[in-house]
Amino acid sequence: MSLPGVEEFLARLRQLILDEAEQQRFELRRQWSLPLRQRIAGGYAIEGLQVKDFRKDGAVILACQRNESRFREGDYLVLHRGDITNETSFVRLRGVLEYDDETELALSLNSGNVQPLKEQPSGWIADEDMLDLSFFYLDTLDQAADRLVGRQTILPLITGALAPGVDYQRYERSWEESVALGLNETQAEAVAQAYATDLVHLIQGPPGTGKTFVLAHLARQLVADGQRVLVTGLTHRAINNALNKIAQLDPALPACKIGLEARAQGLLVRNHENFALSEFGDLSGGYVVGATPFATQSDRLTNVEFDVVIFDEASQVTLPLAIMGMLPGRRYVFIGDERQLPPITNLKASEVARTSIFGYLNGRGYETMLTTTYRMNDALAAWPSRTFYGGALQPDPAIAGRRLPLNGASAKWDFVLDPQSPAVFLDLRHHNTMARSRTEAEVIVELILALIQAHIPPHEIGVVVPYRAQSRLIRNLLRQSLPVREMLQDLTIDTVERMQGQEREVVLVSLTTSSPAFAAQLAEFFFQPERLNVAITRPRTKLILVGSRRVLDARPEQPEYQEWVALFRDLIAHCTVHTIPGGRIH
Repeated sequence: MSLPGVEEFLARLRQLILDEAEQQRFELRRQWSLPLRQRIAGGYAIEGLQVKDFRKDGAVILACQRNESRFREGDYLVLHRGDITNETSFVRLRGVLEYDDETELALSLNSGNVQPLKEQPSGWIADEDMLDLSFFYLDTLDQAADRLVGRQTILPLITGALAPGVDYQRYERSWEESVALGLNETQAEAVAQAYATDLVHLIQGPPGTGKTFVLAHLARQLVADGQRVLVTGLTHRAINNALNKIAQLDPALPACKIGLEARAQGLLVRNHENFALSEFGDLSGGYVVGATPFATQSDRLTNVEFDVVIFDEASQVTLPLAIMGMLPGRRYVFIGDERQLPPITNLKASEVARTSIFGYLNGRGYETMLTTTYRMNDALAAWPSRTFYGGALQPDPAIAGRRLPLNGASAKWDFVLDPQSPAVFLDLRHHNTMARSRTEAEVIVELILALIQAHIPPHEIGVVVPYRAQSRLIRNLLRQSLPVREMLQDLTIDTVERMQGQEREVVLVSLTTSSPAFAAQLAEFFFQPERLNVAITRPRTKLILVGSRRVLDARPEQPEYQEWVALFRDLIAHCTVHTIPGGRIH
């Protein structure tokens, strides 16, 4: 017997999964149909790849003379030697990009077949590829409809037919422990509500409010009660960060990660490729396991049950992926922020397709918002607090008055780096740039050099860009300018997606685009408020926006996107503005 609305909900999700997969295939076929030269120019292909080495773990090391691609670690690529649209005329080798060091790449092949590369070590082309996960998502929905936990808990919860209750004795005990350990009021409230719920609780963590810190304290309390906890999320990075925070809080707490060793870099807890190979199956008490939702559907974690599933970065987790991660659990905690990046989807029309599990459940009365940021000073916190959080987000008094700690800045850029102007817009007034701007890249390189000269460590400098092509251009220019190669490795220069969850003392944002027409075409991406929020909330004391005011002349057709452009204008009005046409100081 099904609840009213559940069958319709599942039918909509199934159709969305199929539509998403078909759209991905369509976009990939369209991309592959372009001439090779055009794919390379757009950053969707690399030519002239040559085999350099074969690693013991099965990855192949490839070298090239020129790499201006959009590719980054984790992307799916296909190696071939000719017409990629003709599936029968040549060998295709599919795999995952493990690392990209400009002219050297490591690719883990899905098949492990390296013989074609040994026979013909040069002349390879790498193109963008996709991994079709629709089967896993559809199977997840079938399981949710067939299994008791799906029919009685997960689907009624998501569709609004089931609401959580709270054990107030557990709530009081958790609250008192959290306050005694130094958590602030909203952090203690979030931990206590999540600990005491009999079903679900949501924790909204705006930038710098310590959501991973809260996650770690919650996991510690649950394990102390003998609970088996799964920590999961969209990315390995998010899972690793959560596990590391847990390990730092309590090194003795039993915790591990289940997954490929290649995805465990920097992990402070042990990694096991399979739960059966770990010692955790023999433990009688509580423990924490970190894994992706997909691991629960493979032999890595099949049939392993958990008392509580904690989702980190839940605002990026789609409904089908959330259901996949919920199936092995009985209670759920979703930690995220719907005012930051939403799920990535190729679909545009459906609300469900564009809504995360966090956004879908938020507003039902079982959520807690963290309100104290320990990252941004008062000047940097003011605009996002007013714009995105109803004025509730406030800096901790201990950091509110902090300013950029310069020590002998370069005279040329003193007016931009001035610590008394925490938010600056540097208007270069350039024209008609799209996915790359050399003018902005050159100025950003000069600003980075000036910051280093003023004794700001490279690892405390971040650069946020909208396009991977711009990050690669900046890196190439820096390689020619920085005296020590390690400095470039310490710098973070990446897209908004890769910067979410990170912070730096100073952050430079390259707007890159100055063509109003191009910006209008990409308005859904370029002017997206959640993307803007993430970009400008990474710094602790200094934000420098580098761009051209001409991009604000964009006139997208949709009224919603016009409002987003107005939001950009409002941000610029909040900044100290310096106009330097072409980036040249005379």
